[in-house]
Amino acid sequence: MASYRASTATNQGASSAGRGGQQEGEKSYFEQQRELLVSEVAQSLEHVLQNLNKLNRSLEEVIAVGNEFAPVEALWSQFENVMAKEEPEGEREGKEHGESGGEEGGK
Repeated sequence: MASYRASTATNQGASSAGRGGQQEGEKSYFEQQRELLVSEVAQSLEHVLQNLNKLNRSLEEVIAVGNEFAPVEALWSQFENVMAKEEPEGEREGKEHGESGGEEGGK
C-alpha cells in the first residue's frame, strides 16, 4: 500500500507539472476554442458597427433629402390654404348648379 501511495503521489506530481507546463507553453483546447470564439465575436461586433455606421449615414442622407423638400411643402401648404379659403364660395355656386343638375340626372 505504501508503494501504491508513492506511485500515486509521483503520478499526481507529474500530472501537475504537465498541466503547469501546458499552461505556460501551449494552451489547452478550451483556451484555444475560447480565443477563437472571442475573435469571432470581435469580428462580428466590428461588422455590426460598420453596418450601423452605414445605416446612420443612409438615414442622414434621407433626412437631408427630405429637408430639401421643406420649401416645396410650405409652398403647397400655402396653396392649399388659399384654395380652402376660396372653396366655400365656389362650393355654394357648385352646389346650386349641382343640386339642380343632380335632381334632373336622378329622375
